[in-house]
Amino acid sequence: MAADTTQQALDAYFAAIKALDADAFVACFAVDAVQEDPVGAPANHGHEAIRTFFDGIAAGFDQIELAPDATFISGPSAAVKWTGRGTGKNGRGVTFEGIDVVDLDDAGKIRHLRAFWDPRAMMRQLRG
Repeated sequence: MAADTTQQALDAYFAAIKALDADAFVACFAVDAVQEDPVGAPANHGHEAIRTFFDGIAAGFDQIELAPDATFISGPSAAVKWTGRGTGKNGRGVTFEGIDVVDLDDAGKIRHLRAFWDPRAMMRQLRG
């Protein structure tokens, strides 16, 4: 798989998050994808579970963005160090960081995502 295809998949993933677009987010994943977000939490398997995850995060925010700081692509796999910024429904701002490791299938969809970050730290900021 060409690096351009992998980069396009990553661009679509981060754009869907910024747009708070659940349909676009789910469309980034293969039907049988596995999402570990964050690593250590129970994994989400398939589109329905991934949508539920996204809806749960998006429900707390008026705006959120994960901006890639550094991207390392190797064929159909990539690691992305990102910085997240958002504004909660309560008006509070948050900043947090993490690393996503993704593997794509032959169609350029995410088949496995592992996200390394601390959602508890983000939630503490959101609650104030």
